[in-house]
Amino acid sequence: MVLQIEDNGRVRTLRIDRPKALNAMNNAVFAAIRDALHAATQDAGVAVVVITGSGRGFSAGQDLTEMLASNEPSSGPYQFPSMLRALAEFPKPLIGAVNGIGVGIGMTILGHCDLALMAQGARLRTPFPQLGVAPEAGSSYTFAARMGWQQAAYVLMTGRWFNAQECLDMGLVWRVCTDETLDAQTQAVAQEIAANPIPSLVETKRLMLAANHTEAVLAAHEREAEAFGRLIGAAANREAVAAFLEKREPNFTRIAGL
Repeated sequence: MVLQIEDNGRVRTLRIDRPKALNAMNNAVFAAIRDALHAATQDAGVAVVVITGSGRGFSAGQDLTEMLASNEPSSGPYQFPSMLRALAEFPKPLIGAVNGIGVGIGMTILGHCDLALMAQGARLRTPFPQLGVAPEAGSSYTFAARMGWQQAAYVLMTGRWFNAQECLDMGLVWRVCTDETLDAQTQAVAQEIAANPIPSLVETKRLMLAANHTEAVLAAHEREAEAFGRLIGAAANREAVAAFLEKREPNFTRIAGL
């Protein structure tokens, strides 16, 4: 079980449950989140969905071990695109509760949340430059739309860590909570929203998404996938992955053209 599902009245919480891997997302997690969002869409008793993590991490991003094995027959079809579509098209309020570190998709997923709350001790980063790859999850669109062009450029091009206050200041998250009160504050906000008629919530979300958001996100993902395909396995990416496996800093200076 990689995803715990808990109902509290009309609020459904999806808790990524790979704490030993800091909730790094593999194919099983992608599929589980996708399926859980589809189920919540169809469940007339669910008004709001919360996504969070168990243990110390929100999500440490793509599971690099599985990524390296992605060409093996046993890895199965890649489930990330179908999860992303489920996020982009989810018709009910979606709240992110960032309980710990978030890396890569652990940060970019917030661009698909209607509200995001973040624990004071949490940190986020998108280390795409350090991995020699390009942004994903539609973040080349969602980050610019949410933060503004310059802030999005800084976040995506530096790949550095951002603390909770910085994420609040740049508009990626809506509220910062103490680590101890994150769950309670998230549930309070979710219950406040969930007290309203579900058809009204769905229509409100539909109108917000109809402002070209869903189409723009999916189009951005297609462009990102093409760029990712050009960069994955190239010299910079090979050095970054080797450095990760060898637990050292990557050295790009010896690679011509970088």
